[in-house]
Amino acid sequence: MRKTNPFENSDLKQLQLFLYLIPVFGVFPSLWTLYCRQASREEMAASRLSVTLAFGWLLGYILLAAGADTSESWKLPLLVTNSLFTSGYFVVSTWLMFRLWQRQPLRLPGTRISKRVVHKRLP
Repeated sequence: MRKTNPFENSDLKQLQLFLYLIPVFGVFPSLWTLYCRQASREEMAASRLSVTLAFGWLLGYILLAAGADTSESWKLPLLVTNSLFTSGYFVVSTWLMFRLWQRQPLRLPGTRISKRVVHKRLP
């Protein structure tokens, strides 16, 4: 007997992908999807992308904030860089949501090049 998936509707699947791409809050459903491993290839790719962007942003945010706290002379430039970094994360997430709305693939610029470089270096 085949299990029925309540998210078989393509509109609901697209809505679920939108949920994954919400900045900061979309990480939690993305992590749950990656943990359960019972999702489609497209959902897994969107979840991985969401988690990668969020943890990259969080790492950069923490490092820039720590640098601003420890340095007096670099405090203002690091805080400005931190705000630009955060704005960039939100812009990229919004741009990916816009691409999803247009039903285009969720790829960041440079991913093809990075895949080729990684596959050349690794066996």
